[in-house]
Amino acid sequence: MARKFFGTDGIRGRTNEGAMTAAIVMRVGQAAGTHFLRGEHRHRVVIGKDTRLSGYMMESALVAGFTSVGMDVIMTGPLPTPAIALLTREMRADLGVMISASHNPFEDNGIKLFGPDGYKLSDDAEAAIELLLEQQPLLVQPDRIGRARRIDDASGRYIHAVKQSISSEIRFDGLKVVVDCAHGAAYEVAPSAIWELGANVIAIGVSPNGTNINDGVGSTSLDAMRERVVEEGADIGIALDGDADRLIVIDEKGNTVDGDQIMGLIATRLHDQGALRGGGVVATVMSNLGLERYLQSMGLALERTKVGDRYVLERMRAGGFNLGGEQSGHMILTDHATTGDGTMAALSVLASLVRTGKPASELLHVFDPVPQLLKNVRYSGSTPLENAVVKQTISDAENELAGKGRLVIRASGTEPVIRVMAEGDDAAQVEAVVDRICEAVKAAA
Repeated sequence: MARKFFGTDGIRGRTNEGAMTAAIVMRVGQAAGTHFLRGEHRHRVVIGKDTRLSGYMMESALVAGFTSVGMDVIMTGPLPTPAIALLTREMRADLGVMISASHNPFEDNGIKLFGPDGYKLSDDAEAAIELLLEQQPLLVQPDRIGRARRIDDASGRYIHAVKQSISSEIRFDGLKVVVDCAHGAAYEVAPSAIWELGANVIAIGVSPNGTNINDGVGSTSLDAMRERVVEEGADIGIALDGDADRLIVIDEKGNTVDGDQIMGLIATRLHDQGALRGGGVVATVMSNLGLERYLQSMGLALERTKVGDRYVLERMRAGGFNLGGEQSGHMILTDHATTGDGTMAALSVLASLVRTGKPASELLHVFDPVPQLLKNVRYSGSTPLENAVVKQTISDAENELAGKGRLVIRASGTEPVIRVMAEGDDAAQVEAVVDRICEAVKAAA
């Protein structure tokens, strides 16, 4: 069945348009609530959000939807996505909801859903909710309408859990760390957790006003943090996105460290400790070939999934892996969390800095990346990937790179964009291949 509402990561769009109107969001609450009504107990849902102006509207609409079908609501206010996953499980809720559009600008918003186990919903569960969205909601009798309340200790619970993810013997005393929270959901909890462990924290992107989330700061806008790291002579910079489920690092020299290098570092440490499970790491088709070769040199595998941290996690659970992630910065450490957690991954990196005494530029250069190029082509109407010329151009490129590199062509799950990625040992060849395919896609768009 074609998806009408759910995309790669929940429901997402421009506020007050399409699926992101208050009316539709209320229906999402009613449909999701109905799907998770099981048994005669009082059902409850945990709702968190990032710092977007529209979060208030979305929260109110969801509260109306859930309570109208008999669910009690617990609201946490602004908290990272992984915090909502954690609280859903710890508070024995039937469902968790995060209101966020992640790294997107403030005009967008979205809804991410978690089951009672703290994991994102399966495709089947999302399909069932989509079917319910097409039906009239089953409203409860007045005496069964749910109650709504806010809790004050949610951030403290999350900070404690994050700190528990590293050894109690580790302290960050002496480390100077720039923490960029993208004016988003982690603007209080991430700097607090790192400071409580002893670091000298320089926090930026911690003044949300409803419209500045991800605006010139955060994991997708690194210039501000890069400048601050160098200016302050900091040991490292930690950049989170709007809902703090991804991490990008800046080393002390101002160099960017992506998710592939972070996965390589964490995998090495776990492997050395005999604690890496599954025989390797799970990543997506976008991860660099250099990471795959590095893991193979240690006798480990890199298993690839389609793009989306939910697909990474599904493979991890099926194969017994405890480490996975994406080049874009999602880091999933299932020994401690049920979804990607940027703050938790940051603590793991900082702990390695302390253990080794190495500078970040050395510690986080785990492997030499293979030349890789990604370009996006925007289109309107039907997908250009069905065009015969585009198909032939892609086929020719695959034959050219055979045995020397990789080619990944995919349509974005969140916007009308074709992503064209190639990598190989010859940078000039990689660029030529990508440009040829992009030109064919543009001509067909």
